[in-house]
Amino acid sequence: MAKLSAKYETLFILDPNLSEEDTAALVEKFKALAEQYSETDTVVVDDWGKRRLAYEINDRPEGHYCLITFTSKPDFPAELDRVFKITDGVMRSLIVCKEE
Repeated sequence: MAKLSAKYETLFILDPNLSEEDTAALVEKFKALAEQYSETDTVVVDDWGKRRLAYEINDRPEGHYCLITFTSKPDFPAELDRVFKITDGVMRSLIVCKEE
């Protein structure tokens, strides 16, 4: 039987050259999107701030990391991944389903 909802985590890295306001706006955008499609009211945002990358991405040695944990239907992560890909300022993103 297919799952009706599942817990997910998404980690994304933003361009460190963005202003603090732009970074906060992008984090809020993705949080609002997760809240919109969330099955529960529990959307947890853990902003890690700027960290050194293991290897350079787009000639940048650092990135602004953010982790969001949420519960949603299985079709939402594909939409979130599409939004990550078309948003300027997102260097990398990863969405995983947490096993319960």
